[in-house]
Amino acid sequence: MRKIRQVLRLHHDVKLSQRAIANSLGISRDSVSDYLTRSAAAKLIWPLPSDMDDAVLEQRLFPQNINKQFARKPEPDWQVVHEELKRKGATLQVIHEEYLAVQPDGINYSLFCQRYREFKQTLKSHMRQTYRAGERVFMDYAGPTVGIIDQSSGEIRRAQIFVGVLGASNYIYAEAHWSQTLPDWIAAHVRMFEHFGGVPAVVVCDNLKSAVIKASRTEPVINATYQNLADHYGTVILPARARKPKDKAKVENGVLIIERWILFRLRKRMFGSLGELNEAIRTLLTDINLRPFKKLPGNRKSAFESIDKPALMPLPETRYEYAEFRKVRVGLDYHIEVDGRHYSVPHALRRREVELRLTATTVEVLHNGQRVASHVRSAGDTPVTEPLHMESAHRHFGLWNADQSLEWALQIGEPVRGFLQLLLAVARTHEQGYRASIGLKKLAQDFGNERLNAACQRAIEIGATTLSSVRSILRNGLDLQPTEISKLHEAAFEHPNVRGSHYYH
Repeated sequence: MRKIRQVLRLHHDVKLSQRAIANSLGISRDSVSDYLTRSAAAKLIWPLPSDMDDAVLEQRLFPQNINKQFARKPEPDWQVVHEELKRKGATLQVIHEEYLAVQPDGINYSLFCQRYREFKQTLKSHMRQTYRAGERVFMDYAGPTVGIIDQSSGEIRRAQIFVGVLGASNYIYAEAHWSQTLPDWIAAHVRMFEHFGGVPAVVVCDNLKSAVIKASRTEPVINATYQNLADHYGTVILPARARKPKDKAKVENGVLIIERWILFRLRKRMFGSLGELNEAIRTLLTDINLRPFKKLPGNRKSAFESIDKPALMPLPETRYEYAEFRKVRVGLDYHIEVDGRHYSVPHALRRREVELRLTATTVEVLHNGQRVASHVRSAGDTPVTEPLHMESAHRHFGLWNADQSLEWALQIGEPVRGFLQLLLAVARTHEQGYRASIGLKKLAQDFGNERLNAACQRAIEIGATTLSSVRSILRNGLDLQPTEISKLHEAAFEHPNVRGSHYYH
């Protein structure tokens, strides 16, 4: 509201000059002169009528020109413009050209950009986040990497910098490892929890593939190994929303501190090993956590000891053992393949989908959440088969060996054992030997052990070496007839042409 009443009072009652009135009221001298000129033109008398308030007074001196209309150029729907800019390749210039094609008398490009910026300001809002003690830890990777020289080859490898920040105390953890792959990502979490001496209730991470298989605001799909880590430590994985860095603003600020106070200081140093780099990072990180707060008492270390650490969940009794999870389909031979080696599962699961839990020493097979097979993980390409996983027929064939069959044949009689040895001698494959053994057992079942023993004796005497010969002897009853050899008897009388046994001694 204009200071018209004050100007008139100081002019008529106090008799001040226009300059003095302007200095007293903090307005320009031209404004004072304009007010006095307009009051004279409006024929106002001093003192003013009691029923004239400031609004009526201003309307008397500054009457509205109702006949004058100001035409406002049409503007676009800024919400539509904002949504269009989210599309790939969209620019304000292209959208402005499309707007002018519909509204030729529209606003120019500079005003278009200015109005859009003003619209965006109305969209911004910041929610202050308050984190309870021991509730959350935020993780991310720093952008810059650090070079490490291989002493043997002279090659420079780049190390990734992992950063974790606790929400309540802002306590920072950082380390270097070779990559952002799953083994390094999991190992960094294990070392971070051990450094804290406890586990936060919630782990907030970025959407890298080692953590999140499928990003989603409502139902993200967590990597099975990462979820297994969370289950072991009793914590919850909560990925940040994609392209929403404010969801993990704590670690974004922590990364910035690491880049400024650690990586920048180490930029001129050359390291010969990952351990040497981590030792340098630990030294500078200690200095950061002990640096006093500017507006609060204490530092990150003292805040961690008094706020976060007492509220952290205790570490489990055993350290987490790294395990990978895979989904595979069982083959028709009821085996699954891991690193070129096949391991058996129960034959009832052939062609079913199962989940593998792989550690450095073990291959576990899970079906519907239950373990159905476990093998010692080893190198090589020889299949590892558990006999109980095989079908009965397959088990007999797969576990058959010649020694066991010879022991069975000996129990029937020496002729059966001798004939089986002849069959095994000419067998070229495991399957041929197995079939010969099964064939003899079938004949023993059909004709009895005694007849089989006699038939084998007769086959040996006539020089037969096939299973069909023994079968023919049994079917024709030749085993029941005396042999030609048994019909020949030595002469029991003296004869000059018969020398007798004493002749040969």
